[in-house]
Amino acid sequence: MSSPVAQPRPLIVGGEQIASPYPVFLSGPVQRGFGRGSKELGIPTANLPEQVVHDACSNLTTGVYFGWAQVDGGPVYGMVMSLGWNPYYKNEKLSGEVHILNEYPQDFYGKPLKVIVLGYLRPERDYTSLDALIYDINVDITVAKNSMARAAYCAYRSDPFFESA
Repeated sequence: MSSPVAQPRPLIVGGEQIASPYPVFLSGPVQRGFGRGSKELGIPTANLPEQVVHDACSNLTTGVYFGWAQVDGGPVYGMVMSLGWNPYYKNEKLSGEVHILNEYPQDFYGKPLKVIVLGYLRPERDYTSLDALIYDINVDITVAKNSMARAAYCAYRSDPFFESA
């Protein structure tokens, strides 16, 4: 299958060690989003509260990030997060949408979400089609998994941040 995305992508990002401004710690109750993640994309997301997103943008540029996430004190899983305006959808509101690399049997709106951002995958992009967007998100997931497999990144899966109330 050929890539609907014009630019080639590296299969791993970031150095062997995590560098500033990372790690970035974010937390808040899961909010209802636009309802597109599961329905249109087949890639469900947990949305961070607006204030958390605005605070994060004071330290991070908009784009796609990777790291670890935990819902309601449960297991810690890898994640990819879109932080920004989602140009394909022409959002008028800044959003932080976390795709946790695990399948959940039900929604968890209102549950506490903790995220450790460990690196940057790419800038936001506008896409010519929904298929191109989905393709790029799947590349993001692959790159995130490859990048988090390194020791310095794996260590954050058991960070005390995930143990605190």
